[in-house]
Amino acid sequence: MSTARPTQRYLIALVAAAAATFTAITWLHHPADAEAAVTLPPPAAGFDYQIGGPYTPPDGVQVVSRDRTAPPAAGLYNVCYVNAFQVQPGERDDWDDDLLLRDANGDLVIDEGWGEPLLDLRTEGQRQRIAAKVNGWIDGCADAEFQAVEPDNYDSYERSKSLLTPEQAKSYLKLLATHAHSRNLAIAQKNTLDLAGDRTEVGLDFAVAEECGQYDECAGYAEAFGDHVLVVEYTDEGLATACAGFRDRLSIVRRDVAVSTPGSGGYVRRTC
Repeated sequence: MSTARPTQRYLIALVAAAAATFTAITWLHHPADAEAAVTLPPPAAGFDYQIGGPYTPPDGVQVVSRDRTAPPAAGLYNVCYVNAFQVQPGERDDWDDDLLLRDANGDLVIDEGWGEPLLDLRTEGQRQRIAAKVNGWIDGCADAEFQAVEPDNYDSYERSKSLLTPEQAKSYLKLLATHAHSRNLAIAQKNTLDLAGDRTEVGLDFAVAEECGQYDECAGYAEAFGDHVLVVEYTDEGLATACAGFRDRLSIVRRDVAVSTPGSGGYVRRTC
């Protein structure tokens, strides 16, 4: 039995209440599962897009994006490319069949431009299973000491025969963003300007924008992500437009569509 007097009991209760309030406030600002700090790509930096194969970065390059199967470039800011919403050609058998999107006839829904089956994000259970696999790839990016990850095909819902929704895409990408941050990786929004306003909700840190000069979208990405936008153009016209408006703010490169390596017949790389 407590022997504290009424005044002492009141003071003890007051101190306990204050301590609980302080703890609650501290938790709100520093929750146990708070995302780890990440490093964003520098703005207006020399940039090279090497997802078609790694090679020695040209002089002046500070930021490189490479496929998850390639090593990062020593001494540079490295972005790890992951095809997160579709299945790479040749990797069909690596996925459980029920995680591939099928239409009412039971046929696979394919991104015809690249011959890639879409992943089925329609239920929470499917999103969790797909994220578990892709987050394993993200772990590989972190272990290889990339600084960021670039999950491609966020806009696959637009090619899904209306079977997928933007909300499903955002819910799934949020799972990847949370995991990337837990591994100290920044995470990019790849294209999909229509969803750039939801970047904070999803947990996205910067953008990789293909052809924003060509389609007059660079200003929209800059508004959403500040100067942390990596721009990839595939035409001289798009490069000229992006450079005219944003050469001092964004990181801009012109590549060939196949993002090939030097020495191949189609290799193109130009900057502002």
